[in-house]
Amino acid sequence: MLTALLTDIHGNREALSACLDHTRLMKADRLVFLGDYVGYGADPAWVLDTVMGLVGEGAVALLGNHDAAIDGSDADMNRLAHEAIAWTRLQLSAEHRAFLSGLPMTYEEGDTLYVHANGYAPRSWDYILGPVEAARSLTRTPFRLTFCGHVHVPMLYSMSATGKVGQFSPEPGTDIPLLSSRSWLAVIGAAGQSRDGHPVAHYALYDDDRRHLRFMRVAYDCAQAARKIRAAGLPEPLAARLELGR
Repeated sequence: MLTALLTDIHGNREALSACLDHTRLMKADRLVFLGDYVGYGADPAWVLDTVMGLVGEGAVALLGNHDAAIDGSDADMNRLAHEAIAWTRLQLSAEHRAFLSGLPMTYEEGDTLYVHANGYAPRSWDYILGPVEAARSLTRTPFRLTFCGHVHVPMLYSMSATGKVGQFSPEPGTDIPLLSSRSWLAVIGAAGQSRDGHPVAHYALYDDDRRHLRFMRVAYDCAQAARKIRAAGLPEPLAARLELGR
């Protein structure tokens, strides 16, 4: 089965549309969303309507920290995120809020864990920022594979049987064999707010028959997404970040 992994859409209609079009081109069998549908971008209602419809067709959707902040606390967020959440709350319907409040933290499937932030304490929203955090996540769960988002830069970690952790930045479009002799943690990268220096949308494809993972970069109309952020009166840096991929 070919699974498309998408995360950190952040209200970016143009990015999500481009990714979904690409997953159809790649003939993905199913979609797994790893959270953060809202925050930062100008189209949170459209994004949620789209994801809700896809969940109704069999997609999997998990909770992200920005999603949890809609009807919860945003006290630990920075000023830009806080302002975006305050604006986003006014854009969402009761149906949207009910959908977000009902989302699970994790999804488990065989030897694979899907989660927004990390495997060892999903509700902590701790980031996988390097090998130390990756090792903590890999050693505190029984899963051989972990797929997560939260960090907006694609990264892949592997751990040997002796506990040694390797880290590398994946080359987009290249099939990576996830060897059974190691445990793996893949940070998928953001569909809707890239921070790796490329103003594109990120997602990944996992082939569980071949045990291959492919990170993808998809071009989208980031200028249009940025214009919408400015027109909505959201903070200017949120628009500029899209254009810079930072």
